Amino acid sequence: MSRIAYVNGQYVRHADAAVHVEDRGYQFADGVYEVCEVWRGKLVDVPRHLDRLDRSLSELRIGWPMARAAVEFVLRQVVRRNKVVNGLVYIQVTRGVSRRDHFFPPENVAPSIVVTARSASPAAAKAQAEKGIAVVSYPENRWPRVDIKTVALLPNVLAKQNAKENGGKEAWYVDGDGNVTEGGSTNAWIVTKEGVLVTRPAEGGILRGITREAVLELVQKEGLAFEERPFTLTEAYDAKEAFVTAATTLVMPVTKIDDRIIGNGHPGTVATRLRDLFHTATDLKAV
Repeated sequence: MSRIAYVNGQYVRHADAAVHVEDRGYQFADGVYEVCEVWRGKLVDVPRHLDRLDRSLSELRIGWPMARAAVEFVLRQVVRRNKVVNGLVYIQVTRGVSRRDHFFPPENVAPSIVVTARSASPAAAKAQAEKGIAVVSYPENRWPRVDIKTVALLPNVLAKQNAKENGGKEAWYVDGDGNVTEGGSTNAWIVTKEGVLVTRPAEGGILRGITREAVLELVQKEGLAFEERPFTLTEAYDAKEAFVTAATTLVMPVTKIDDRIIGNGHPGTVATRLRDLFHTATDLKAV
C-alpha cells in the first residue's frame, strides 16, 4: 500500500509529497511540529499535543493553517488512509512560502501544513524496553528557547549521531553547571538510591513533554515519591534507575550512561511499571 501524506489541502502519495523550495521551513527552519502516538487504533493525548502546537505557533507568531478542529480531522484522516493501528502521526506547520528574506513575509502568506503517519512495531518496542538503552552525554549547545517545539533540530541531530557512533540510542544534554537538561528527542529521568524519581522542571531549558506530563500524573496517582529539580550527570551515574520519555519511546529504561552501568544493568522496576501503566494516564480518542 502506498503511504499517504497531507500537504496544504491535498492528500497525496507519500512519494510525491513536496513543498515549495522557498517554504520558510526549508529556508530558515521557520516552523514547528508535533508527533502524536497512535496506539491500538487510537490517537494518544491529541488535546495536549494541539495545545502545545498552539503555544509553539504563538511563540513564533505563526497563525494556524486552518481551524484546530480541521487539523484534528486531518490527523485522523491521515492515520486512517495509512491504516496505522500502532505508530505515529507527524504534523508540521511553517510560516509559509515566500521570497527568501529574513523578515516575516506579507500577512497574506498562508502557513504551510504537512501531516504524515507511519506504523511502528509494539513488539520491537517492547523488546527494546526489556533490554534498556544506552545514552551518551553531550554538551548543551542549543538556543535557549528549546521550550518551543521547532523544526530547527540540527544540534539534536549532531548529538544523537554522536550517541549512535558511541554505542548509544539517545543523547543527554549536559549544561555548563553539569546538570542534565534533556535528551536529544526525549525528557530525562532518574530514580535515586532512595527511590525518589527526579526530572528537571519544565519552566525553562527543556521542552514540556506531553509524555512527561502523563508520566508525572501517573507518578502522583501511584503515590511515588518524586522531585522536579535539576540533577547532575554524576548523580545520574549513581542512580538506581534511569529512563527517558517521549511519544516515540513512551517510558524507555536506560541501563547505561556513557561508560557507566546504571543500577544492576537491567531495566528498573519503576520504569517498567510506569511503562506498563502509561496508557491509563492518557487521553485516548478513536481514529
